[in-house]
Amino acid sequence: MKNGTQLIKTTATWLMIFMLALAACIVTIVVVNNKSFGPEGTVSHYLKALEAGDGAKALGLLQAKVPAGNAAGLDRAALSASMEGLKDLTIGDAVDGPDGQKIVTVSYTIDDVGYSTEFKLVSGSKQWLFFDTWQMVPGTLPHVDVSVVNANQASINGVDVNMPDGRNSFAVFYPGRYEFEYRSPLFAAPPVASAVTGQGAVSAVGLATGPTSELLSQVDGTIRSYLDACTEQAVLMPTGCPMSASTDNRVVSDVKWSILEYPTISITPYGGQWVLAPLTGKAEVAYQEQNLFTGLITDVKVPSDFTFSATLSINGTDVNVTPVLDY
Repeated sequence: MKNGTQLIKTTATWLMIFMLALAACIVTIVVVNNKSFGPEGTVSHYLKALEAGDGAKALGLLQAKVPAGNAAGLDRAALSASMEGLKDLTIGDAVDGPDGQKIVTVSYTIDDVGYSTEFKLVSGSKQWLFFDTWQMVPGTLPHVDVSVVNANQASINGVDVNMPDGRNSFAVFYPGRYEFEYRSPLFAAPPVASAVTGQGAVSAVGLATGPTSELLSQVDGTIRSYLDACTEQAVLMPTGCPMSASTDNRVVSDVKWSILEYPTISITPYGGQWVLAPLTGKAEVAYQEQNLFTGLITDVKVPSDFTFSATLSINGTDVNVTPVLDY
């Protein structure tokens, strides 16, 4: 009798252990299924692929068509950099959508502005008998159309790209922050960022190229040297120079020119070239003159404005400035 009672107790204990283990197993499957194999898990895997710069994996999860254009933003450094601009990223819980779909909303900020992106998913076949699979509803990747003034190169998230005739289109993943820029020793365009938040979207970015401080300094130095050379001519009308003076009296001393205000350098694009704006400055001529009627000798100091133009020729990093005078 005691042996029977002991057997029942032992069986009950093992049955209880089995039931607890079974319950734990079921709970584990449910938790893992929801966290790793649920709709949110698929979206998480996609975002992690973007962060890793793994474009192939991201495209496989997103199942999106790739529009025609440059693919520099779809992989490696440019792709991973696109996620660095996303802050406060949160993956929301899946909610029911039409036709059995699940919708997962990802919230984030780009440059302190709040955005959100919806991902639509449908259920797939079971994995390892127990776990669900969720696939994103196919769509089309967005693209960014970029133009740059007087240049055939630019960069996307720090990666150099070609810009034939100053234009190109870039297919990109979403969500992401894509920064476009052009920079060379002589010309540069300030960076322009585009926040890409959804599929199929098209955005346009224009890069306003302008001269760098190095180029302006070179041109300014050339113009100053040219004008300084003009002041060394001790005549009222220096040869090949924009300033001049005249008098009806006799000059009885050396003529001395000085530049009071050098021209301000402004370089702008025009007709696919770079042109110098008209150059305006102020000079002063000083000398002594004798009145032809009275014989009186007086000191003369005459300030006057002058204007001229100059052509700008650039070959690589070589800069040539040629003054042009209109008489």
